[in-house]
Amino acid sequence: MTNYMEDNHMGKKSNITLIGMPGCGKSTLGVILAKAINYDFLDSDLLIQKKTGEKLQAIINKYGNERFREIEEEVNASIDVKGTVIATGGSVIYGEKAMKHLKDISTVVYIKLSANEVLKRVNNVKTRGISMKQGETLLDLYNKRVPLYEKYADLIVDCDEMTTSESLNAILNDLGFEV
Repeated sequence: MTNYMEDNHMGKKSNITLIGMPGCGKSTLGVILAKAINYDFLDSDLLIQKKTGEKLQAIINKYGNERFREIEEEVNASIDVKGTVIATGGSVIYGEKAMKHLKDISTVVYIKLSANEVLKRVNNVKTRGISMKQGETLLDLYNKRVPLYEKYADLIVDCDEMTTSESLNAILNDLGFEV
């Protein structure tokens, strides 16, 4: 298997950052991608929880979406790692400073799913820690976020209706690893 850190044809630093909608598999795929390429794994949502001492939904409920996004941006903009797969929260793309930083230190991979697939996978909108406005639906959120995911992505990997294994292979292939 290609050593991504030594032969990084993407011209980026030694990390891979996964972005995408809730339910697209960033954390699950991140862990198995890291294992497959012998990288560390970091879940930025867990960093937020560690920093605040609270679960994501509790932060949103207590401080509101705006403050949650400020904390999320601060945490993501301060990530300092090498040889790591970084799984972000779905709303990371609202933080310009965080996204500029993540693009500077990593190859940003957008795990793309159709709206129908996201709606099928995510059934705990109220408790999952999803940053969304009052009255906003998951479909509204999808339509707002997709252009931002596409804007920041170095690679877009369409994983619609794929198994976890098929999605992993698609990501590895698109990153230039031999599968």
